[in-house]
Amino acid sequence: MNQPFIKTEKIRFKHVDYAGIVFYPRFLEMLNDLVEDWFEEALDRPFSEIHETNGIPTVDLKVQFKNAARLGQVLQKKLWVKNIGFASLLCGFEFIDETGKTTLSGEVTLVNVAISENRNEIKAEPFSEIMKMKISKYIIE
Repeated sequence: MNQPFIKTEKIRFKHVDYAGIVFYPRFLEMLNDLVEDWFEEALDRPFSEIHETNGIPTVDLKVQFKNAARLGQVLQKKLWVKNIGFASLLCGFEFIDETGKTTLSGEVTLVNVAISENRNEIKAEPFSEIMKMKISKYIIE
């Protein structure tokens, strides 16, 4: 049975607003960090190499903020694949606090793209069969 990709994140001072809770754009940065870590650690495709000739832009994002996260808490961040398309991935994600409460959840659509040498053209590019195999280990329906 497939498992999600999981990382933890400690809520730091840089994440919170004056009320002491995570300022919502920081959650999106944490999500992007999770995607980058997944590509590097699980798919063996680090962003430092991808972005020389390719990219994995986010083209759609749905987020539900469910509970506040506070300074000092540790969140468990989970990412899994719901669907692999021609050149896209629909991923689910969830951040859970130490008490088991969901702080946010949602879906993110990522697209594999090729970037022209002069960086003027960007077009969808299908995932290789090897990459599809690696990604499929994270499909959870």
